[in-house]
Amino acid sequence: MLDQVFPALIQNAALLLAMAFIYDVTTTRYRLKQPGLPMQLSIGMALGLLGVIIMLSPWRYVPGIVFDTRSVLLGISGLFFGVVPTAMAMAMTAAFRLFQGGAAAWTGVAVILSTGAIGLVWQQHRRRPLKDLTWKELYLFGFFIHLNMLAMMLTLPWNTARQVLAQISLPVLTIYPLATALLGLLMVNRLRREDFITQLQAGKEQLRLALMAANQGLYDLNVQTGEATVSPEYATMLEYDPNEFHETNAKWIERLHPADRDSVAAAYRDYIAGKTPEYRVEFRQQTKAGEWKWILSLGKVVEYDTTGRPQRMLGTHTDITKRKQAEEALKESEKRFRSLLEDVPNIAVQGYDRQRRVVFWNTASEGLYGFSREEALGRHLEELIIPPEMRDGVIEAINSWLSQGIAIPPGELVLQKKGGQPVNVFSSHAMQLNIHGEPEMYCVDIDLTERKRSEAERDKLQAQLLQSQKMELVGRLAGGVAHDFNNMLQTIIGYSDLALAQIEAASPVHDGLLEIRKAAMRSADLTRQLLAFARKQAVSPKILDLNDTVAGMLKMLQRLIGEDIDLAWVPGHSLWPVKIDPSQLDQILANLAVNARDAIADTGKITIETENISLNAAYCADHPEPIPGEYVQLVVSDNGCGMDKETLAQIFEPFFTTKAQGKGTGLGLATVYGIVKQNNGFVNVYSEPGQGTTFRIYLPSFADEMVTAEIRREEEARGGTETVLLVEDDAAILNLGTTILRRLGYTVLAANTPMAALELAAEYAGEIHLLITDVVMPEMNGRELVQRLSALRPAMHCLYMSGYTANVIAHHGVLDPGIHFIQKPFSIDDLARSVRDTLRDEKKNP
Repeated sequence: MLDQVFPALIQNAALLLAMAFIYDVTTTRYRLKQPGLPMQLSIGMALGLLGVIIMLSPWRYVPGIVFDTRSVLLGISGLFFGVVPTAMAMAMTAAFRLFQGGAAAWTGVAVILSTGAIGLVWQQHRRRPLKDLTWKELYLFGFFIHLNMLAMMLTLPWNTARQVLAQISLPVLTIYPLATALLGLLMVNRLRREDFITQLQAGKEQLRLALMAANQGLYDLNVQTGEATVSPEYATMLEYDPNEFHETNAKWIERLHPADRDSVAAAYRDYIAGKTPEYRVEFRQQTKAGEWKWILSLGKVVEYDTTGRPQRMLGTHTDITKRKQAEEALKESEKRFRSLLEDVPNIAVQGYDRQRRVVFWNTASEGLYGFSREEALGRHLEELIIPPEMRDGVIEAINSWLSQGIAIPPGELVLQKKGGQPVNVFSSHAMQLNIHGEPEMYCVDIDLTERKRSEAERDKLQAQLLQSQKMELVGRLAGGVAHDFNNMLQTIIGYSDLALAQIEAASPVHDGLLEIRKAAMRSADLTRQLLAFARKQAVSPKILDLNDTVAGMLKMLQRLIGEDIDLAWVPGHSLWPVKIDPSQLDQILANLAVNARDAIADTGKITIETENISLNAAYCADHPEPIPGEYVQLVVSDNGCGMDKETLAQIFEPFFTTKAQGKGTGLGLATVYGIVKQNNGFVNVYSEPGQGTTFRIYLPSFADEMVTAEIRREEEARGGTETVLLVEDDAAILNLGTTILRRLGYTVLAANTPMAALELAAEYAGEIHLLITDVVMPEMNGRELVQRLSALRPAMHCLYMSGYTANVIAHHGVLDPGIHFIQKPFSIDDLARSVRDTLRDEKKNP
């Protein structure tokens, strides 16, 4: 049986492949990719007819059971042609199989439908393009669909199916997968051919568009006969219809402009003779309408005859009419521009030949460098404006530009004027050919003198802004912690004072308590220094005579600096008054004295001077920090080690110090700076290494009538018997204040909220002599509380207290003139004096 099956199936497969090849050849103008519906229907009918034809010559196993290669055809159809053609082919072949009839008719229909469906599913689930199908995958595909065909045999009666499978399985799985792979490769080749044609057409279109965009045409010239083939773009460039344009060498020469014929002929002759490496020439050629167009012709010989003579030349013609028009316009523009450069203001333009001799010198160059045009023309560049130390480098740069094309980059230079004075310029350079074809260099110089001055001013202002931002940052830092920190220090200092008052000096814990109090006071001083630097310290300015105030501090300052250092005092005559908080002046002098002391190694001298100074507008123009007016100058100088410029630039930085660790906080001079700025003054510092340092502090004079300020003195703190209403929202401070005031002899009404204070004031039958209140509290602030209580107790005095920064307190009006205020943290003595001062004041706080 097998000797009949193999030849029959091979014959049927060969018939399929032959018909498929004929179909492929006769339908090459149709594409497999994305055909329209009518074309899909036509392809489906053609595939169906192929299937019917191969079904007419099957191998008959028994009457009604036949085998042919329709499964190969329908599987390939599903894989390559898609749903519509495959569905139509399946319908036609299924109908014909039913028409043939027999016991296996429906089995044949099942094979038709399943193989076509497998091809469609395979196509849908394949990720790569069909043109990438390989022989291996196609063979595997054919093997799979014919396993399916054999499986369909199981729809026959079992005995028949078993006999059929036993006899046809080997021939089918041997021949049909191979036929499937061969037919598939035929389709793959067709797809690849279509892709190649598509790419070729796209390339031709791109070339056409590129030629159109570049306004170019191609020519193919037979050098020996003069006949030429040209592209359509070549003809349309000269306004001819491509169909009427037949180019020959004679006609080409006839269209040349008479003035260009000799130069074109010479260029062509030299190239053909091998004298020039390329054929490149520009000329004018006449259009059909009689106009002239500029053409750039490029060409290259690509073929030679057996004797070595040029035979074929390919090249391009490019329309450069617009470029030529632009060049002519540029020449005219250059003429106009050169005339403009003669008198253009503020831009110095000079021209030099290749020997660096001046050939152009405009009016602005005369003004910038001081040489007249007559003085400059013909002289060498380096003799006029190049400083001696730069001349060799300039000459080398110009020679490199001329010989190697290395252009001189634009940039800032320091050149010289006629008298040798330096001048800052921004210099740009250009090179062009003159009418004789010789290179000329042009320099365009802009005077930067004013810009440099502005930049220096800007840098100075930038530094001032940076310093201001740093102070603001420190101020925010200090302000953020001041209130809570001061409240905690208040508790420590207050209870330390109470404990020390109750313990004898010989007690073992006395010294420990004293150290606790000292540490707390140092912490309070540190906070005050930070706030002073940031200009957020709460102050009470007084009108002072600096001579009196400084004189009152000399003994304290002498003790501060030690006996090895001489302290000299040089007071100014008839000093103007200033307005400043005396405690701030104490801080300034103490910090400067300590700083000077630390700068002196062993013995030395510190001098303090005062003087009236008037600053005019001219001085302030060169020193942007001050404003014109009258100032009192406080000078503190020493003959210590001095400072270098790097240190001098940072001395007012917060936390900057040159002292050993533990010897300084870096806030002393920063505090001085902050206090002076808070009082609308300014500081100048003069120092040289080994030459000592001088601080000059300028404080605005105060124009009002002079009021002599009392020198601060220590008076014995004492108490009283009056009634005090104490209002504080911090429980620890409220308890502390109550204890202190009662120890001082006062009757104390304590309230932890403003509402509680109002209730106490309303309920208390006796007189309340003094209200001591925190400024910032819940419910209402201290100022609002005073206004509410004034209606109930109009005779009551008021003392404000707060640990907040000056800007917060001032927001509530507490720092207004005539209002009594005490800054936290304070000692028992400070509180006792403030209470007595407030009660002695005849004025009642609002």
